[in-house]
Amino acid sequence: MRDWQSQAHVKHYCKYHVVFVPKYRRKSIYGTLRKETGGILRELCRQQGVELIEGYAMRDHIHMLLMIPPKYSVANT
Repeated sequence: MRDWQSQAHVKHYCKYHVVFVPKYRRKSIYGTLRKETGGILRELCRQQGVELIEGYAMRDHIHMLLMIPPKYSVANT
């Protein structure tokens, strides 16, 4: 069953798959940056009021599954 979120005048279930890819797909994300990047992204999501459902750091990109309230656009978060 879906976990619908609710606000004053709306019920929503907005999940987005976001992928961060560095320029030229440099392999610098994996290793020491992987742990730091995860903490930074979790903190940014918490500050914006976005729920981070899943996140995976690959060698050259990052996958995130986010639940963003409809009052925010994906580009603004």
